[in-house]
Amino acid sequence: MLSKRLIQMLAVLLAFALVAAACGDSSSDTTATTTGGGGTTTTTDGGTATTATTTPSTDPFKMGILLVGPEFDQGYSQAHFEGAEWAMDQIGGELISLDFINPADNPGLTPEAVAKDMIDQGAQMVVFNSDDMRDGAFAAAEQNPETPMVWVSGDSAWADGRAYRADLTNLSNVWGQMTFGKMIAGCAAGLTTQTGKLGYLGPLTNDETRRLVNSAYLGAQYCYENYRGLDASDLEFAVTYIGFWFEIPGVTLDATQVVNDLIDGGADVMLSGIDTTQALVRSGQRADGGEALWAVPYDFEDACQEAPSICLGVPYFNWGPAYVDLANSVIDGSFTATWEWLPPDWADINNVNTSTIGYIKGDGLSSENGAFLDQFIAGLGDGSINLYAGPLNWQDGSSFLGDGETATDIQIWYSEQCLEGIEGVCDLG
Repeated sequence: MLSKRLIQMLAVLLAFALVAAACGDSSSDTTATTTGGGGTTTTTDGGTATTATTTPSTDPFKMGILLVGPEFDQGYSQAHFEGAEWAMDQIGGELISLDFINPADNPGLTPEAVAKDMIDQGAQMVVFNSDDMRDGAFAAAEQNPETPMVWVSGDSAWADGRAYRADLTNLSNVWGQMTFGKMIAGCAAGLTTQTGKLGYLGPLTNDETRRLVNSAYLGAQYCYENYRGLDASDLEFAVTYIGFWFEIPGVTLDATQVVNDLIDGGADVMLSGIDTTQALVRSGQRADGGEALWAVPYDFEDACQEAPSICLGVPYFNWGPAYVDLANSVIDGSFTATWEWLPPDWADINNVNTSTIGYIKGDGLSSENGAFLDQFIAGLGDGSINLYAGPLNWQDGSSFLGDGETATDIQIWYSEQCLEGIEGVCDLG
């Protein structure tokens, strides 16, 4: 069944078509027009990249964004939606959005069809906000080569990437280095746990989700040992993946039940890796019943509001600055297909104007542990703490990093397994 927003979108398009047909070629008609430019830019490595440009226009810039989940999910999709709204406010632009773009919620709806509808409405840049939209982003970029597009979390514009598509000169990639956000989240959990057992509510299994689980685990181990003086090998860390980015009844595992199972297994801190807030909500409900529990949600800066007293903080995405930069590159004609993996602004990781990754402390984090967390963040920022340094093994016992070896971006990005010491199946096939 088509979502309500799509039906409204199609109705607007139909009305526009009827008006256009009635008015013919009247010179009083005004439309937003996007054209393909013939520009060439020399890259830093001496290569060339074809640019997609737009004609100067007095009309507001229009950005389209496809959201994998609900736009008000208190999580991943809301972070994108609000970041895109903020970006358009900064440049005086307009936003076209549609949520629930996934095959379970809308099985007959393809990302490329939605992108075409947005372009027909005047969108000058289209953003696909999920790794799950890979095929649709490729198809849309192929079908609309003159329109700049962005596949969030993708690697199609990365020359070293496994999905590299040199032919898609209008498709960029952007992602934030949430590995750092998850290290901070893991640290907060390791500082707080009283049982020495942590639970992680995972989405589907892929390289992205495994590298985030691994990062949380490494952060928890480091802080458990270095600030509490406890043996990191005694810290237990279990992950259960539900099968998608958020719960879909009849399709995924029940996220609330997974949280219950992890808590019943002894975990007193729940970390969330899914797009929505069940880990925090269920932990809060059980804490209200008298259990000593804490939780760390994910993605959205205001997520702690669901259960503030037990929230240790939230690692979140701030997409506004990246979307401003991308929109401005389209406006000034400098847009190229680039791959960006954006770090936090270590001068202030919560700076709304500059930092793609942030961490807001929650009421459940003690002041003493908050001070330790500040030390940890400072160490990550100045490089004195590097958790991706060997020796580290994969979950099956094979070597990931040798003694003294430091992981490269490509080694971290393509995390083929969870790390040794993490309990749970990390490849659902």
